Amino acid sequence: MSDADAVVREFCEAWGRGDADEIASYFAEDAVYHNVPMEPLVGKAAIKEFLEGFFSGFGAVVFETHLQVVSGNVVMNERTDTIQLPDGPVDLPVCGVFDLDDHGKITRWSDYFDAAKLTGG
Repeated sequence: MSDADAVVREFCEAWGRGDADEIASYFAEDAVYHNVPMEPLVGKAAIKEFLEGFFSGFGAVVFETHLQVVSGNVVMNERTDTIQLPDGPVDLPVCGVFDLDDHGKITRWSDYFDAAKLTGG
């Protein structure tokens, strides 16, 4: 298992604990987090602020990784993220792309999913 592979697996597992500080620690200071249907978040501080709001509203998210491939410091995975919405849990199919720096910090994370799944559409 490459370092990039291990970092992303640990990162995905951390979401199940719902700790914004822990998850933010995986990002580089100038990281970009882009849920592709939405505007990207730029910088670790903005990402942490988003995470705090997200977890206060929805709690932890369970990531189930079905497939993960690595090429150097680039990791791609296919997952199902289970999110607790007010009407009950939603299983969201996701494809994620991660770029890591040489220190094992995430510099870019892009998730691709159908946002209508979150709104009942």
